[in-house]
Amino acid sequence: MMQMSKSALTMPTSGIRAMTVLAAKYDNVLSFGLGEPDFPTPQNIINAGRNALDEGWTKYVANQGIAPLLSALAEKMRKYNGMEYVTEENLHITFGAGQALLLTMETILEPGDEVIVPTPCFPNYFGYIHMAGGTSVIVPTCEENGFRVTAEEIKAKITTRTKAIILNSPCNPTGAVLTEADIRQIAAVAVEHNLIVISDEPYEAIIYDGQKNFSIGSIPEMKDLVITINSFSKSYAMTGWRIGYVAAPVEVRKQMTLLQESMGSSVTAACQIAACEAITGSQESVEGMRSQYERRRDILVEGLNQVQGFSCIKPGGAFYVFPNVKSFGISSQDLAVKILDQVQVLTTPGSAFGDSGEGYLRFSYASSEETIREGLTRLKHMFGEK
Repeated sequence: MMQMSKSALTMPTSGIRAMTVLAAKYDNVLSFGLGEPDFPTPQNIINAGRNALDEGWTKYVANQGIAPLLSALAEKMRKYNGMEYVTEENLHITFGAGQALLLTMETILEPGDEVIVPTPCFPNYFGYIHMAGGTSVIVPTCEENGFRVTAEEIKAKITTRTKAIILNSPCNPTGAVLTEADIRQIAAVAVEHNLIVISDEPYEAIIYDGQKNFSIGSIPEMKDLVITINSFSKSYAMTGWRIGYVAAPVEVRKQMTLLQESMGSSVTAACQIAACEAITGSQESVEGMRSQYERRRDILVEGLNQVQGFSCIKPGGAFYVFPNVKSFGISSQDLAVKILDQVQVLTTPGSAFGDSGEGYLRFSYASSEETIREGLTRLKHMFGEK
């Protein structure tokens, strides 16, 4: 048998994908599993990608990214994210936010370095840190505080090995949105201890109740301590285009670009042209999707709170709810499998997002209103109504 590396053999597995594989065995499944918009990519973006192919954008381009996209993103980050210092030299185009995160870990971590990770969280964080030889240090968040991590909780986990902190707001899986005050307090801790903040912001445009996105990179003192990760996948319904970006201090960015050469050269040229249209074109579709997500959130939260055994707080962003199901007295994994088996509703066990997610289920409402209402009907039939 071919010998595999210890790193590969000890790679954390995805509970999200495991449930998706299990669901394939059933018919008529209603999916609240994967966090993928059900909306098509806006037509102006598709047209730009198609035209780019016709115009000859079919060759290698610079590993860092094409100039028009870098320029558009620099302007966007200055105006939208308040990061006035960002220029094209700070930016690098990646194969989605996932590769941006992996590039970040490979660039900044030495073996044994610690990264503080608030949980419940996107589980791939653990894999990226693991691949770079780092150690994940967990900070559990609680429902009573809306799953918002605090500066005090982070500070309590800092050791001499701490290198970085991951922030994800709005958050996958809880939908938690950190307030400006929360973020400023965390920034003060990062500055005090000279820690890098990896700010993962792919849901920045999917935020509700009149709240505004606040990027930690907009705080002047964080200029040399923040790496901002983003993606076109969620805001523009471009999951299959596989395009994201990272903003970092120039010397860090240059090393990321060097690593990119060995990881896949340049991101597909025509996809970069499409992404440029996403940034510079009409944003009407972004607001249209956000508005529909907010309506879906309200329907799902209200409906889940009518199901016996479920208790669900209203999230401030992203397209997930994270109801409390501790009253059933079984593991979230067993409950998710039971629901799938009995009524063919696919959810994700909270334990897939870290130990602090146990006792919860994640529902993605990146699906139609019809699907949401039918899913609620099935759950009420299975568990009864309050």
